Amino acid sequence: MTTDPSADLDIPSEADLPPLALDIDGTLTTPDHTIDPRVFRVLPEWPAPVVLATGKSFPYPIALCHFVGIPERVIAENGGVVCVDEQVHIEGDADRVAAAAAAFRERGGELGWGDADTTNRWRETEVAARVTADETLLREVAEEFDLTFLDTQYAYHLTDPTVSKGNGLREAASILDRDPGAFVAIGDSMNDASTFAVAGESYALANADPVATDAADVVVETGYMDGTMTVLAGLIELADR
Repeated sequence: MTTDPSADLDIPSEADLPPLALDIDGTLTTPDHTIDPRVFRVLPEWPAPVVLATGKSFPYPIALCHFVGIPERVIAENGGVVCVDEQVHIEGDADRVAAAAAAFRERGGELGWGDADTTNRWRETEVAARVTADETLLREVAEEFDLTFLDTQYAYHLTDPTVSKGNGLREAASILDRDPGAFVAIGDSMNDASTFAVAGESYALANADPVATDAADVVVETGYMDGTMTVLAGLIELADR
């Protein structure tokens, strides 16, 4: 794919384009971790369903859908919360996660977000720690409480092992009456690997970690929103043939 990522996409409204499962951080953002303004032009014009799949807590992707102007179709907290077309599903054992977080703190660990801790304040199914937190202790606690440890490059997460973005995509696709294999997934982190396994076509961006890269069908030569624009331009080109 060699499409100029800086160019605006010409998205035919009647084009036979696939539904999308899009990570947010590192995928719809700039290298400075801000939302790329092209998101506000491209996603509202995409004629098929767009599902935002993120490790962030539930309000974040909901707010992004609101401000972008697309339906509230999100997979939040690495699959712990799925909200699609007014249906909300909560997955995993949140009490076990909370107990693990308490044990981490009791043993001297700090999540690292400050007193307000807006990262976890509205989180319902998992806990996230800043990457400056004690990784060794957090991994020990995760193993003790039989939880999955995720390093998404932006945070460490403790989550129920039954929860994943991939399972969230299955749930979202079911609500939308779509085959999850019809989705195209784009992401950059190990938490996207499960999405890649469920979607019919998957793309890891140039800034992706090794887990995501190994799991993807295609590794894009560019990163962040530039890479996402390249993938979307390629999908439009295929639809036009």
